[in-house]
Amino acid sequence: MTDHDAAARAEILARLAGSREELRHVLDRTRDGPEAGGSKPGERPGPGGFPRSRTMQMLMSGRGLGTLGAAAAGLLIARPGLALRLLRILPASAVAKTLLIRTIAALRTKRE
Repeated sequence: MTDHDAAARAEILARLAGSREELRHVLDRTRDGPEAGGSKPGERPGPGGFPRSRTMQMLMSGRGLGTLGAAAAGLLIARPGLALRLLRILPASAVAKTLLIRTIAALRTKRE
């Protein structure tokens, strides 16, 4: 490797380390902390919080998941063929794992 290649590689690695640190910083924040944008638990995170977009914040909330479930049920009732074709596209193992984790978490909170 020449000196030019080594310098370019070092610059790329430095930028990569910086972006990894920024991702770690964004993803490791708690939602109810003051650095997440809201001073009280349950407040919407600010511009630096995760998720950043209002659409993703809505979809990740309990009400958003209920809305998506209602839309999926409506699609299944109105057009079952289309709903089943769309269901085949989804990665079944990832969806099943997510549902299982949410169910277990819900059961744990009900017991406490």
